[in-house]
Amino acid sequence: MTEQSLRALAQIPTSELPGVSDKLAERLEIMGITTVLDLLQHYPRRYIDRTKQAVIADLVVGEEATVFGTVTSISSRKTRTRKTMVEAKVSDGDATMTVTFFNQPWREKQLSAGTEAAFFAKVDLYQGRRQMVNPVVDVVGQLGEKTGVIVPIYPQSGKADISTSQLARIVSNALTYADALSDPLDADIREELKLVNDRAWAYRAIHRPTDGAEAHQAARRLRFDEFLRMQLGLVARKRALDGETTGITHTVDGPLVPKFHASLPYELTGDQQRTIREIAEDLARPAPMHRLLQGDVGSGKTVVALSALLMAVQGGYQGAFMAPTEVLAEQHFLAAREMLAQLMVTSDLQLGGERPVTVALLTNRTTAAERRKLASALAAGECDIVIGTHALIYGDVEFSNLGLVVIDEQHRFGVEQRALLRGRGTDPDVLVMTATPIPRTAGMLIYGDLDKSELREMPPGRTPITTTVVAPETDAHVQAYGQLRAEVANLHQAYVVCPLVEGSPRTEAKAATDVFAELATGELAGLRLGLLHGQLKAAEKESVMAEFRAGEIDVLVATTVIEVGVDVPNATVMVIEDANRFGLSQLHQLRGRVGRGGGASWCFLVADATTSDAEARMEAMADSTDGFLLAERDLEIRGAGEVFGERQSGFSDLKLGRIPRDEKYVIAARDTAQRILDADPALEAHRQLAEEVEDLLGDDVEFLFKS
Repeated sequence: MTEQSLRALAQIPTSELPGVSDKLAERLEIMGITTVLDLLQHYPRRYIDRTKQAVIADLVVGEEATVFGTVTSISSRKTRTRKTMVEAKVSDGDATMTVTFFNQPWREKQLSAGTEAAFFAKVDLYQGRRQMVNPVVDVVGQLGEKTGVIVPIYPQSGKADISTSQLARIVSNALTYADALSDPLDADIREELKLVNDRAWAYRAIHRPTDGAEAHQAARRLRFDEFLRMQLGLVARKRALDGETTGITHTVDGPLVPKFHASLPYELTGDQQRTIREIAEDLARPAPMHRLLQGDVGSGKTVVALSALLMAVQGGYQGAFMAPTEVLAEQHFLAAREMLAQLMVTSDLQLGGERPVTVALLTNRTTAAERRKLASALAAGECDIVIGTHALIYGDVEFSNLGLVVIDEQHRFGVEQRALLRGRGTDPDVLVMTATPIPRTAGMLIYGDLDKSELREMPPGRTPITTTVVAPETDAHVQAYGQLRAEVANLHQAYVVCPLVEGSPRTEAKAATDVFAELATGELAGLRLGLLHGQLKAAEKESVMAEFRAGEIDVLVATTVIEVGVDVPNATVMVIEDANRFGLSQLHQLRGRVGRGGGASWCFLVADATTSDAEARMEAMADSTDGFLLAERDLEIRGAGEVFGERQSGFSDLKLGRIPRDEKYVIAARDTAQRILDADPALEAHRQLAEEVEDLLGDDVEFLFKS
């Protein structure tokens, strides 16, 4: 077999493998596995050494263990609190133990009698018998003797109905292709970094290791490959952007920004002042700005963004401010219109040579007549700043002289959308913002092509929010709503947040519609309640938000549609139902909706934390209000998926790498990428690496490596 690249293996469908029928190929596709490369990169999530597995009779209470066994019986029932409890009897042939699951009703179907599985958990005693509670379960099927002593356990899918033993057999067939893989890394780099001899060995060893050390070495090599692909693309793109000279040289020392700062009722923080200086230095250069502004909840990003937009306006350019949702766009528009109301800009078309700075709103709700009026004002240069949603990209509005684009919550936009917005002007400068603090190492992966600024200081008037974790259906839960009622009696407002819009028989979680109805006749009877969720029509959502902002609604029952950008200073209490179903960063964003008015505020996390991860998230939230610290903890607990968001589909390539655990790999990969590109900027001598980066990040970087 001739040498092959990853790109070549990505062209071979799984249906060409021996033993893979059309029906099995369809089931694999449900798991996102359609090619030989997908199979090779469907790595074991852990291994079990069958020579070290525990025997039930020898289990030690209080210690963690892995037990292979067969389910002999299984049943379910409701507890007194209406939670589902599933109980299974498991035998290893000599002894039996009980395995109990809470809030996992689907286990009854998964672990029917006769199912062979591996169970991992801490062992405890119940009524004198050994048991495991909510263990990690791997349904392994009939493994047989040929598997060897190291058993790979693969990520599985109940929907696809494919077990780990089936996956092991299919992967074995795919490994014949791995033997022909060529290695894109130079031998001297592999030797310097102490990586294994070649990539072909790594793919075989990670799926069929002879011992734990071999699996570790294989994962180490393939993990580095993942980070190197990302870093090559990001470093190359950063260098290409830095080399551009077709940008705008803005006038940054005009009078408009100082007048704006003087009109504010408070002093800027040191972080705000430093960041505004960094942006001014970028705008004064001819190369386009590409800067990321990270700021914790309430740190004053909007003031910095408006300062940047005014630098463009005072030089005769226009600014675009793009938000991911209509609610957030409306929020930014109202804030900008109020803060910039007294500012004037020079105009040859006005008597006296001045006119007010004009701010317009453009969303899908903008009427045709309003859109035509806005288009006319933009074309005539009479509209300075437009704030909007995706309508700014895909609409028919044309800027006459776009100079700066601000994109809020950058992780919710793809690279293609960012490029389309830039295309509205002649290489306008770009400032992207996020209220989700990105830990340093993750930032190297996600925003490695951008310069970065951080806002960590809080403006005057922000007070810490008292955060308390309470168990559902307890006195503490009742007291949380008592605190909420007391704050409403003091003429304040509150939020109640739920994970679902409507109830579902598959999911035991609070639904906003149900909670709204329950509260209206229960704990919050007599108060003015509003309901807000993503399934409402845009006009209904804005109507509810307008009433809440105006103080006509006491308590807003909502889903995470309020997560970002909602600013109602009078809100002082938030109750988050089923808080254990949210990630740390999301909980922090939600909590940031209260405490914006300078007074004391409270956040109650109603959580039935049945896993160690959920407990860790609740403890972290109660202990800290520092978004940067919480972002680090979130990465440690949950991995990088939530942080990556939707910025680029290519980041799903991170299958083995984990942040912040693998910081040393990220740093080594970035250093290696820089050295490779120093010697070979177009990767002419590294065409396979160029292919892999292009396949990862798409057409966005393909132009960088044309030979």
